[in-house]
Amino acid sequence: MNNSGESAITPRLMDNIERIKALYADCFDVVFHDLKCGRKAAVIVFLTGMTDNEMLNRYILDPALQKLADDEGGLNALCECLPVSSFSQVKTLEQAVMEVGNGNPVLLMEDEHRALSFSLAKWEKRSITEPEAESVVRGPREGFVETLIDNVTMVRRKLKTPTLKMKSMRIGRYSQTEVVIAYMNDIADPALISEIESRLERIDVDGILESGNIEELIEDNPYSPFPQLQTTERPDVVAANLLEGRAAILVEGTPIVLIAPTSIFAFLHSPEDYYQRYYIGSAIRWLRYLFALIALIGPSFYVAVVTFHQEMIPTTLLLNMTKSREQIPFPALVEALLMEITFEALREAGVRLPKQIGAAVSIVGALVIGQAAIAAGLVSSPMVMVVAITGIASFLIPHFTLGISIRLLRFPMMLLAGTLGFFGLMMGFALILTHLFSLRSFGAPYTSIVTVTRWNQLKDVAVRAPFWKMNRRPRTGFWNRYRQGPHQRPGSSRGGSK
Repeated sequence: MNNSGESAITPRLMDNIERIKALYADCFDVVFHDLKCGRKAAVIVFLTGMTDNEMLNRYILDPALQKLADDEGGLNALCECLPVSSFSQVKTLEQAVMEVGNGNPVLLMEDEHRALSFSLAKWEKRSITEPEAESVVRGPREGFVETLIDNVTMVRRKLKTPTLKMKSMRIGRYSQTEVVIAYMNDIADPALISEIESRLERIDVDGILESGNIEELIEDNPYSPFPQLQTTERPDVVAANLLEGRAAILVEGTPIVLIAPTSIFAFLHSPEDYYQRYYIGSAIRWLRYLFALIALIGPSFYVAVVTFHQEMIPTTLLLNMTKSREQIPFPALVEALLMEITFEALREAGVRLPKQIGAAVSIVGALVIGQAAIAAGLVSSPMVMVVAITGIASFLIPHFTLGISIRLLRFPMMLLAGTLGFFGLMMGFALILTHLFSLRSFGAPYTSIVTVTRWNQLKDVAVRAPFWKMNRRPRTGFWNRYRQGPHQRPGSSRGGSK
């Protein structure tokens, strides 16, 4: 045993093999292949289906059997004759088992205190395609996949500088999931990277199967309905955030990457905002702000007005609404809850059904059920219209994680508006704002951008300023505050602002 409690590889080959076989008892896919390396006995251990058998035979077994036929053997002699350069030394049985579990064959030899691990892992993987959860209007159409090394490579292709650092660790007692922290060494705050490493190292669970498991374990406020880490499956989004001083957490086995820290406004921005003209991006951004507000308080506002504040409705419209509601047996609050729950059920059904029929079922179902409910006198026409507009408004939010939070908060807002009117609506809205201003994402205020007085910090929030005017990085950029040189304004040799 060594100082860390791990079992060292002994010179007795059969003792090592017996201990590995005991660990892999009842595992039919583990292969123990006996061979001779010169005059020494050796065994190579690998997992069927996770190792490239053709490469194993061509570059390891054949040279070991042919070139060392008349040699004394030994790992040093074997290393000299192998054409494979990607191998490493293993000194403990725990390391050997870990390498085998990763798909890398491990060769153990008689009279040797170490073993060799060969990087010959191979398994079926999904090819790089367009992101599924984030539609692309303009920009790169490649998305992350479930293979970590491919995801790391896609980020490296965007940022080729050696200051892009990738720190690796393994989390999960049984899954041993590889996790990589990516950041720009000369831009990111060292305290942020240390905090992320500290939170990840504190995780002690059986397994990590998706980045969502990590997100729940490292966020600042686990009881908040709002997401505190940004998620994406687009390499260009990760690269853009790294250039602003943030860090990315890539997890083996999932295409979803976590970005920290983040703010409420990051979930209302789309990558396409930066790939088209700035006035178009600004107009669409303000449209999102407006409809995000409608998605949150649209039904609540209608319920409050109809129930308590009819004097705010023009007389002609009030008469039409009264006529539409005269056969409705339920109050406005029950009517709104009934329609909203039905709409959410239809939306969830559309997601779970096969893609070919999911969209059609959700759209046709909403039309049919809405019309049938009006004809049956269960809901009024204005309520169906309000719910439809609210549903459309929620689709304008680019990030699903914020969209689902707003959809859930809509229900307590309706209850407050239906019982207390505008007072309840404003009270609920004030509680949400208070929570947002107190929320933190890895220590950074969730709404920090709107609490500063510098115009530079609002260039990418209130509007999407021209790219040549956004010279400074946000406050997440620690060391290198300038993202571009002066005089970047097109058509001018003296333009550009700092």
